Amino acid sequence: MIKRLRTLLLSLALLCTVGAGTAHAGAAHADAAHTQPTKRVFNAMQIIFSPSMPDAFCTLGAVGNDKYRHKIAITAGHCLNDPPYADREIPDDIAPVYDRADPDFGPIGYVRYFKDPEGSQTGHVTKDYMVIELVPQVTLSSQGPYLKQTGELKVPGGVASPNALDPALDNERLLATGSNEIITSGQTGVWYGTVVDNADGVYRSPAANMHGDSGGPAIWHVPGTDLPSPANGFQASGPWAGITKGITLNLPPFLYTSSANILADLRARDTAAAPAGVFGAGFEVTTNP
Repeated sequence: MIKRLRTLLLSLALLCTVGAGTAHAGAAHADAAHTQPTKRVFNAMQIIFSPSMPDAFCTLGAVGNDKYRHKIAITAGHCLNDPPYADREIPDDIAPVYDRADPDFGPIGYVRYFKDPEGSQTGHVTKDYMVIELVPQVTLSSQGPYLKQTGELKVPGGVASPNALDPALDNERLLATGSNEIITSGQTGVWYGTVVDNADGVYRSPAANMHGDSGGPAIWHVPGTDLPSPANGFQASGPWAGITKGITLNLPPFLYTSSANILADLRARDTAAAPAGVFGAGFEVTTNP
C-alpha cells in the first residue's frame, strides 16, 4: 500500500488553484497539446504521484474512454491515502499523475476519484479503485508490455457484483471459481492462475503480484487461446478482468479487484450523481493498438 501525506495533496491544491479556477485535464491543458509531444499510455505502465517520490509507485490496470468522452485510466484506490479527498469527485487538477519512467513529460493525468484505505469503510473492500483523467496529448493503447486488452469482460448469466444496480449489466457480473483463469502483468513479468475464490468480486488467484503492482492489469484467459510462454514472447490477449489489489496471508495470497466491481460502482455512482455524472462512468477499454 502506498501512502501519501495529506499535507502534500493540500500543498498541491494550493499551488494549482491559485489563478487556475476549476479547469480540468480535458480543457485546462488543451493548449499544451499543441506544444508537448504525445505519449503512449497503456496497461501495466508504472505511475507516480510526485516526481520527488519515484519509489512510491503503482501501476495502470486499463486505459480507455468514458461516456463523457474523457480519456481515462484505472488503477487501485489504495494508492493514495487522503480521507478528505476520498470518495468524491475531484474536478480540480490538484493530484497529478506521472509516468514513472518519464516524469519530465509532466502529468499524464489527474486523479478524479479514489477509494482511500482510511476513508469511508462502507464497501471499501469491493471498491478499491481510482479514476484518472488523462491529458489530451496522450495516446491510448490497448497493448501493454505483455497483455493486449480486447474490451471488457462480460459474463452473461453470472452472479452480479455487489456494487451493481438491478438488473446488472453483463460486464458487471463475476467469474465463477474453479475453471476460469486470469493473466496478470507486473514488475516480475506475466503470470496466470485459476480464480480459486471470489469474495464479492475480489478474486483470489496464484497469479503473482508484488509491492508496486497495485492497480495493474488482469485479463481473462479466453479458453482455447494461447497462454503466455517463451514461445510467444510471454504475450497474451483477452478482455479486461480486473486490477491488482494486494497480498494476504491466505493461500494463494494474491488478490484482484474485478472489473465488474469497478464498472458496476461507476454506473451506480453516475446514476446517483445525475445529471452531473462522474468521471469514468461507462468506461470502455480503448481499441487503439
